[in-house]
Amino acid sequence: MPELPEVEVVRRGLDRWTTGRTVATAEVLHPRAVRRHEAGPADFAGRLAGRTVLAPRRRGKYLWLPLADGPGAAPSEALLAHLGMSGQLLVGEPGREPQKHLRVRIGFTDGPAADPLDLRFVDQRTFGHLMVADLVPDAVAGAAAPAPDGAGLVPETIVHIAADPLEAAFDGDALYRALRRRKTGIKRALLDQSLVSGVGNIYADEALWRARLHWARPTETLTRAEAARIVQAAQDVMSAALAVGGTSFDSLYVDVNGDSGYFERSLDAYGRRDEPCRRCGTPIRRDEFMNRSSYSCPVCQPRPRRGRY
Repeated sequence: MPELPEVEVVRRGLDRWTTGRTVATAEVLHPRAVRRHEAGPADFAGRLAGRTVLAPRRRGKYLWLPLADGPGAAPSEALLAHLGMSGQLLVGEPGREPQKHLRVRIGFTDGPAADPLDLRFVDQRTFGHLMVADLVPDAVAGAAAPAPDGAGLVPETIVHIAADPLEAAFDGDALYRALRRRKTGIKRALLDQSLVSGVGNIYADEALWRARLHWARPTETLTRAEAARIVQAAQDVMSAALAVGGTSFDSLYVDVNGDSGYFERSLDAYGRRDEPCRRCGTPIRRDEFMNRSSYSCPVCQPRPRRGRY
């Protein structure tokens, strides 16, 4: 599933191609793609038509396009997207061939360069979704008044999502206190989007490898310095992944132009079972974890005597 860096790559592409454009039409080709939009496909399409798209925003694995009623107007709603396991948001010439798993197509009347363009949601496994959601003040951002471009607002349906490690509003000390209270394994806590958003299986393993901590380490035993080390490692690895377009293990994750990322080549732990640790040479170990996998170095990341899975 795309994690923070992959979603941020898509957001940056959308910012380049869709900001300032006006929606002409929206066509839902598979109702499952808008299943979270409770009013149904027709209402979804109707609420997009004629709206001006403002600069896209992201929190964790969610991204949204604020919608305004014309240029210069403040947004009140947003097109919210979650890519799921295989969702793609692709831009290109309106006349190009439809993709096999095309679910939603959005056309525009204009653009900064007045070039024709449409936005397509393609999703092979149909776990992703789009919806139009009301925007509400962002509690994470604090008391700052919302800006005309939608800054300081967040879709109402994701107000429970915590700040992510690359946000200015992220509070590492608050995360440390929450981890100490949670009393669970550190990797399970990192995957809890109500504690910290955007971290999934890949970057949890990578951050913990960099921080030299085992994924089963009980959170209540963490020191403040260790928690800070995890946060720094997560920020570093996600920034490095973002610089090369994210991690692509197959053709399902791509940017808005259909291009894959290259961070897979730089992974230190995830997916490297039995390969030598880049620090000490010990073969990387794979463990089962929450119906998936965890990868760690048995020497650099010693397993705690008492762990929670």
